[in-house]
Amino acid sequence: MRRCLFLLLFVWCAIASAADAPRKVLVLGDSLSAAHNIPVDAGWVRLLDARTSKMATPWTMVNASISGETSLSGRNRLPGLLQKQHPAVVVIELGANDGLQGLPLGQLAGNLDGMIDAAKGAGAKVLLLGIELPVNYGPQYRDGLRKVYADAARKHDVGLVPFLLDGVALDPSLMQDDGLHPTAQGEPRVADNVWKALTPLLR
Repeated sequence: MRRCLFLLLFVWCAIASAADAPRKVLVLGDSLSAAHNIPVDAGWVRLLDARTSKMATPWTMVNASISGETSLSGRNRLPGLLQKQHPAVVVIELGANDGLQGLPLGQLAGNLDGMIDAAKGAGAKVLLLGIELPVNYGPQYRDGLRKVYADAARKHDVGLVPFLLDGVALDPSLMQDDGLHPTAQGEPRVADNVWKALTPLLR
């Protein structure tokens, strides 16, 4: 009898502990999500972590972003991250480096498909963050890049932020000298862009 009571208590404690533990949002991105050349605490992922950790049901943001990451390298890393972190939501912010290298858009589309399938197969919801390229890449390639994100979101029925740096990229005061990455002052606007699309997935 005592052994049964002990086992029941152990199971109850385990369930209670799991229920109290913050659920995870895994962010898989490149330098735009890795707080490039600014303090880590100023990056949009850490800013959102401060919000999600204070929700009635707390969430924690796990930032697995690496500067220079392409969609292929992200796709290769994702299975291990899913197995280790067990996220309930996966935010995919990849494709900027593919575009800057002029890689075929079909390759990006295939890699996004693979990452979304892997995340959903692990039981996670998905949010896709789109990116724009500088105008010197030409309208055909830039329009094609936008279409890749829109098509992937529609095909897989996942959330989409069409342009991560909306309201930031064209404001020199919010961008670093390289013209590609936000300053610490621009990151709160980036966080707001993501927050609007992320919030419904946390309910």
